[in-house]
Amino acid sequence: LWLALSPHGFGHAAMTAPVIAELRRRRPDLRLTIQTSVDPVFLRSRYDDFDHIERIADFGFRMVSATAIDLEASARDYADLLEHLDDEIAANAALIERARPDLLLSNVAFVPLAAAARAGVRAIALSSLNWADMYRHYLGDRPEAPEMLARLRAAYHGAELFLRCTPGQEMSLDNIRTIGPVANVGHGQPETLRRNLKGAGQSRIGLIAFGGIDHDIDLRAWPSLPGWYWLTTQESGDRPDMDHWRRGGLSFTDLVASADLVVTKPGYGTFTEAAMAGTPVLYTERFDWPESPNLDRWLAAHTRALAVPPECLMGGALPDLLHKLFSLPEQPVAAPDGVSEAVEILLERLP
Repeated sequence: LWLALSPHGFGHAAMTAPVIAELRRRRPDLRLTIQTSVDPVFLRSRYDDFDHIERIADFGFRMVSATAIDLEASARDYADLLEHLDDEIAANAALIERARPDLLLSNVAFVPLAAAARAGVRAIALSSLNWADMYRHYLGDRPEAPEMLARLRAAYHGAELFLRCTPGQEMSLDNIRTIGPVANVGHGQPETLRRNLKGAGQSRIGLIAFGGIDHDIDLRAWPSLPGWYWLTTQESGDRPDMDHWRRGGLSFTDLVASADLVVTKPGYGTFTEAAMAGTPVLYTERFDWPESPNLDRWLAAHTRALAVPPECLMGGALPDLLHKLFSLPEQPVAAPDGVSEAVEILLERLP
């Protein structure tokens, strides 16, 4: 299997990992090649043995923070990619032809999909979003947009199926098959977490996690609240109530299931992992992100969840927000039904 992953943060790699784990459990003879420029340390934390191809032309969007898109840089780089797209597809096809995979799975890089079609390799796409509809939403008024959109859509339509994971954005593609949620289910270990965090004591533990792209929240100004201990994805200096999440001694998925709260942005991986565990989520509003309406509604149906403006997380509003969040009724947790659905589809296409 050749797995192509968009290097836009960690989300595409994280959400595909449970599908690959179950596929390899069913097919232990499967050899895996991963094509992405995502941090290899993160890849090793989510995948077992694999060959790594770091070169990939896809980039998603250029970001200035976890939620702010650099539209001008994104438009410029898409226009530049369009000028060299045939060369990039040919180079990617040559890589695929040398490896001779039986199947290509993409989440949801489009150049490898176009390359697979050129190389005569069967391909499946899987994600909660696609870059064609994302590009149209943000950059559809650019002069080069009609040609870029045509190439994006052609690449996705070259896949036999596009498996749209629940919850996902509304999509305009013609080869969509909607499947259930795709996520790892964490094992809640709150006592182990507290033992590993010597400074936490009996405080409630909150996880501040904005994904694989730097966020714009200054943790030095994060409110210090009595009875709360915070784990973060950044080094936090010498604050006695804050530490890096890795010092909790758990995998990130188990940490989501063990924490009392997750503070994050709208994103498929963290939302689904929290919803599988019933961990409350306080998240920043992201009205412009096309996935947000479906993500928000789905999350609220499976755990206590509250959307807030980013500036409300700082200063004196946080205690009232937490009180409001924990006053919400509990919801029935979700199940990762999409994992088995995706695996069955992939097994049908593997020799």
